[in-house]
Amino acid sequence: MRSPRPVTPSPSEITPREVYLQRRRLLQGLLGLAVAGGTTATWAASALDYRRNPALSTTEPKNSFEDIKAYNNFYEFGTDKGDPARLAGRFRPRPWSVTVAGEAGVTGTFTLEDILKPHALEERIYRLRCVEGWSMVIPWVGIPLGSVLKRFQPTSRAKYVAFKTVLRPEEMPGQKFPVLDWPYVEGLRMDEAMHPLTILAVGLYGELLANQNGAPLRLVVPWKYGFKSIKSIAEIRFTEKQPPTSWNISAPQEYGFYANVNPEVDHPRWSQAKERRIGSGLFAPRVPTLPFNGYAEQVAGLYRGMDLRRFF
Repeated sequence: MRSPRPVTPSPSEITPREVYLQRRRLLQGLLGLAVAGGTTATWAASALDYRRNPALSTTEPKNSFEDIKAYNNFYEFGTDKGDPARLAGRFRPRPWSVTVAGEAGVTGTFTLEDILKPHALEERIYRLRCVEGWSMVIPWVGIPLGSVLKRFQPTSRAKYVAFKTVLRPEEMPGQKFPVLDWPYVEGLRMDEAMHPLTILAVGLYGELLANQNGAPLRLVVPWKYGFKSIKSIAEIRFTEKQPPTSWNISAPQEYGFYANVNPEVDHPRWSQAKERRIGSGLFAPRVPTLPFNGYAEQVAGLYRGMDLRRFF
């Protein structure tokens, strides 16, 4: 038997990605309204309905959707960059709840829908710089963390915000090994958390976060190294004292609390002066790392008067 020859569509027949996503958003929005039966649409159906925020976005070329989903640091699923994409399929990001505790007037356990409902989602194109020397440009979809925190009425004693991810070793096989002290924990100073650039991301490239990218809710702080961006957040706690953070607990001589991108402060085992953009090819030249990952104009004032070599 002779197999039919494959038909290759011409460029004019291929639907551009942005047009495809707009159609998908429209269809899912209509589906959400139908499911809701006249009430508020479900979060899962409305999550792709966002507006772009060019004022807070870089104009650099974005990494591909495939690069962002395939190359990850997410030790809960393994230490190799490909482990999260390979091993995250059993993780269940919905339904999801977040516990809010500590120095705040409003505390308790809230569904993800409760956390997101009052806020309009935005797309912001941010750089992500990892401590190992690689970087990406990612179109995140999320909401300002500061707007969320204000709803919980932090008291005057709340100087920091601590975050904790879930502990599910049966779904997150990396948690079966003592690579870190599980569950993963992170923290920000309150003014860092309230800064307009800091977001809680729920999607990227107009789609819900994949499991390996931190579904369903992750922190994004674009002027800090990537390990500061805790994934799969299950707890937010307002604290008076500086909270512990996973990598600082594991190797305090290598990972400080602040984790600001500073090309003048080397990691003990490698230089931070240059970086390589993922997707640029193995032989592409490394480019200079920018202070605060290129966001110095917006955030340097947060650290005025601080010794950034000591508070690294």
